[in-house]
Amino acid sequence: MKSSIEKARTGDLIFLNLTRTFAAFTLLVLFAIVVSLVWSAMPSIREFGFGFLTSSEWNPPAERFGALVPIYGTLATSIIALIIAVPISFGIAIFLTELSPVWLRRPLGTAIELLAGIPSIVYGMWGLLVFAPLFGEYAQPWIAKTLGQIPLIGNLFTGPMLGIGVLAAGIILAIMIIPFIASIMRDVFELTPAMLKESCYGIGGTTWEVVWRVVLPYTRVGVIGGIMLGLGRALGETMAVTFIIGNASIFINYSLFQPGNSITSALANEFAEATPGLYTAALIELGLLLFLITVVVLSLSRLLLHSLDKR
Repeated sequence: MKSSIEKARTGDLIFLNLTRTFAAFTLLVLFAIVVSLVWSAMPSIREFGFGFLTSSEWNPPAERFGALVPIYGTLATSIIALIIAVPISFGIAIFLTELSPVWLRRPLGTAIELLAGIPSIVYGMWGLLVFAPLFGEYAQPWIAKTLGQIPLIGNLFTGPMLGIGVLAAGIILAIMIIPFIASIMRDVFELTPAMLKESCYGIGGTTWEVVWRVVLPYTRVGVIGGIMLGLGRALGETMAVTFIIGNASIFINYSLFQPGNSITSALANEFAEATPGLYTAALIELGLLLFLITVVVLSLSRLLLHSLDKR
């Protein structure tokens, strides 16, 4: 009896130390990535300082670099993607959990999950060869005639209608992150106890009231987590954005119809041909900035989830 207890304690101790080692290894890898990025970007950090964040100049021959254009493109495309993807994902999840016939739920849910497995380069090629021509010929003129006439925001929808640009890249990103957000929303919506929903239905609640007053409050932590996961995917997406954003690093185009650039597309386009020295260091500093942006976004989401948990 004593021997079996000692074996169990030994097994628990081994398991504890093994899992602790894995966790420590993860933190060590993360720390090593940060240190290597900072070390490699140090020439650019010393040369440009804080001005690297505020300058829109990107001139490799003159070795003058600024990250404002890629940062703007990264944030703009990600915000556009979230604005489009969150309502659509919410509608898909509600339909699958509350309104869909039983025979349709599994095949439709499987189809949505399969969309998440399509490689990003396929989305990029489809966006450039199929979506961009149609978007430039039909959608952009309609957007310019409608949203372009609204005061204040109308300037965002002016200029040449090329089909490619910041808005097109944001739409492609939205298509890419919809399966992730919709799948997570569907899973957390299904965790809502049936008794709570049936109680709301029993006192005369409509489907929308059940969703708004019961399902969403019960699952809000999971919903926000799914949205943050989609945002993380949008921030780090490379190939699809590179194909369709236009890759213009000269100046900030406040019109969403105009070509732009993002951090990931700048790295994908220029890193292979960058000369050692300040050029390479500036690109690595862009990667460091993307890492910091992602960390800030995830940290804010964790704080939000923590505050919701406490409430």
